[in-house]
Amino acid sequence: MALSSEARSLAARCEPRVNELARRMARESFEELPGYAELPDDVKDLEIAATARHGVRLFLRRVSDRPGSHRLFRERAAQRAEEGMPLHLLLRTHALGVYVLWQALRDVARPGEEAALVELVDVLLQSHPAIVGAVAETYLDERSALEAEQRAQRKSLVRGLLDGMVPPGHVLLEQLRLAGPVLVLAVGFDGAPAEGPVAVRRRLRRVQTALDHAFEVEVLALLEADGGRVIVPQQCRPPEDLPRRLSKACDLPVRVAAVDAAGPEAVTDAARTATEILRITRACGMPPGLHRMEDVLLEYHLSRRNESSHLISALLDPVADRPELLETLRTHLGHQQERRATAAALGLHPNTVDNRLAKIGERTGIDLSAPRGTALAIAALLLREAEEPPSGDGPAVRP
Repeated sequence: MALSSEARSLAARCEPRVNELARRMARESFEELPGYAELPDDVKDLEIAATARHGVRLFLRRVSDRPGSHRLFRERAAQRAEEGMPLHLLLRTHALGVYVLWQALRDVARPGEEAALVELVDVLLQSHPAIVGAVAETYLDERSALEAEQRAQRKSLVRGLLDGMVPPGHVLLEQLRLAGPVLVLAVGFDGAPAEGPVAVRRRLRRVQTALDHAFEVEVLALLEADGGRVIVPQQCRPPEDLPRRLSKACDLPVRVAAVDAAGPEAVTDAARTATEILRITRACGMPPGLHRMEDVLLEYHLSRRNESSHLISALLDPVADRPELLETLRTHLGHQQERRATAAALGLHPNTVDNRLAKIGERTGIDLSAPRGTALAIAALLLREAEEPPSGDGPAVRP
């Protein structure tokens, strides 16, 4: 928009006052804003004053139809984001700067220059959204980059803790409240569907939020599509309804294994134990839920490998080509050998369950009605699970 000569003349009267206006903004006007007074003096006197001076000169250049740049605004926005200045405070300085410049124009205006003053206000208000947009965009981009870097750093530390690669006394341990006792969780999502990366990320964000709410603290999690490992930075007992909360968040059955760690040096072993507990609950056909070592003491003991392990595992070789028989055995043991509960879990008639269990006995020689046979079946299942995790593929199910 072409400005009148009167408007240009009015704006030119502010040029000698550029430094004065910048100092007034940085040292007087902005002091009214909440949180501004706590900023260091050198930031106010140098960087903020220079930014204000650039803003006034940019306006005067616009009035004179000379090009200007938002580069300095963007640089300062990135600096303020890195320093942690709140975005609302940064944007308020720009809004208040516009008001101070309006006051200066009004002060130098003479009687009869009302129309010229309106022209300049139009220019001032028209240019402000572009400046605010550039500042907000740069600030948010910088904060996003910083937060991504912090998340990556935390994730690397958590992975190192879980894998035993973090040295004692690491500076981040104290910052993340991991220097003392913690709770380690292994989380499994049963039946996780094949989904695209966006859907997986959305589901994992919901799970992360549910974990944070359940423990009322930001937990450190390494989660993937089918589950993962979690460190809760405090010594506590997990809520009994934690699997239900997580299941509600991800729309999948969830199983959780919890193990205490006395300190960061014990996290690796705790994570390994929690993962093993989770595997055992699956191998034994236990339903999703919250599990601790005391829930699987016998199964854990039976699953330890020694010189007899391959012989025990081989007991189920005769039914290895019948995955439906193995699944029936796993479910039957997981439901305390209740035939009706097993049938309901598998969607079968109880007589079909009986027939399958009889075939297992015939082929393997394991007497599932005897305590020793039950113990052998549990051990064989656990050892086979450790050797070859089920792929989910196999022959069609036969009754």
